[in-house]
Parts: sequence; structure tokens; C-alpha cells
Amino acid sequence: MDDQIRNQIRERFGQIARSPASERVFPVGPSSAKKLRYDADELDALPSEVTESFSGVGNPLALGDLTAGQTVLDLGCGAGLDSILAARRVEPSGKVIAVDMTDAMLDKAQRNAAAVGISNIEFRVADAEKLPLADETMDVVITNGVFNLCTNKPKVLVEVHRVLRPGGHLQMADILLHADVTAEQVAKIGSWSD
Repeated sequence: MDDQIRNQIRERFGQIARSPASERVFPVGPSSAKKLRYDADELDALPSEVTESFSGVGNPLALGDLTAGQTVLDLGCGAGLDSILAARRVEPSGKVIAVDMTDAMLDKAQRNAAAVGISNIEFRVADAEKLPLADETMDVVITNGVFNLCTNKPKVLVEVHRVLRPGGHLQMADILLHADVTAEQVAKIGSWSD
């Protein structure tokens, strides 16, 4: 079942990477990012290909300041918008590790970073439940709409905790269901990746 869910997520977000305008259920693109309180001027200054496949649910960068020299993990980087903005904030003396399990999104993120001249991002294909990172190497982990897609959330949290340095922190934007939502209501919502 977990593999089936992962494949559906890869397929769905791969399609958003290849053809963002075809997405009909989930809000994508710069207008969605602006509604989530990303800085409009900062977004408008980016090429459209950098923002067109944005598919986040919040603004994890608004949850705390990133500073020069920090090492940041963008868990589930998607098309790379948060990675690019984080890389600018940590400046060339810092670094962003951008991880995603969807090849098409990761390829697009790499192209987007190159399009804006960002070179302090490392891109890695990986599952959130098994990060290809050493213990205690990240100052900050940012993630945007990823935990709700993970089938083993406790395992992902263990991984996040493992890679964070002492004193490091998680800046997470995500969606969740309230305790009073019934199984029938969940079934009406749609597929796992909606």
C-alpha cells in the first residue's frame, strides 16, 4: 500500500512539474504563493518557470529567520521555490540541501536554481523516511506540504530530528485533519495526494 501511495504522489507531482497549468484540484503557481503570504515583489522578480509549479500549502520561511552561513534542508523541495529563497537568505557562505522523491520535480528545481544563478543548493533524490544525510548536520529543516503525504510520519520526524544539529529547528507548513473529521468525510476528499 505504501508503495502504491508513493507512486501516486510521484505521478501527481511529476505532472505538476511537467505541466503546472493542467492541475485542477490543488492551487499551484505564484498566485497561490502570494495567497500564502510569500513576498509578492520577491516572487515577481523571479522568472515564471521558477514559480509556476509551486505547490506548497504555507510559507515555512515566514516561521523563522534564516541567516548567512546556515545549512538548511528543504524536505520535499518540489520545484525549488523555497530552496531558492532559502539559499538567498543563507548567502553563499551557507548551503541548502534540497531533497525530493519525485524526479521530475527535482529536475525542475535544478533548472530553476540554474535559471536564477543560485549555486549553493545540492539536490538529492530521496525519501523523507530515509534521508541521505549525516547526523546533526542541518541548522534548519524547512518543509512545505510534505508531512501530510508521508505514510510513516513518526519515522520522518525521527529522521528530521536525527539530521538537525543541537539547537536546530523545523519550520513546517502543512495541512492536517481535525479530530472530529470522520472516515466518510476523508473518503469524499479524494486521492491521497489531493
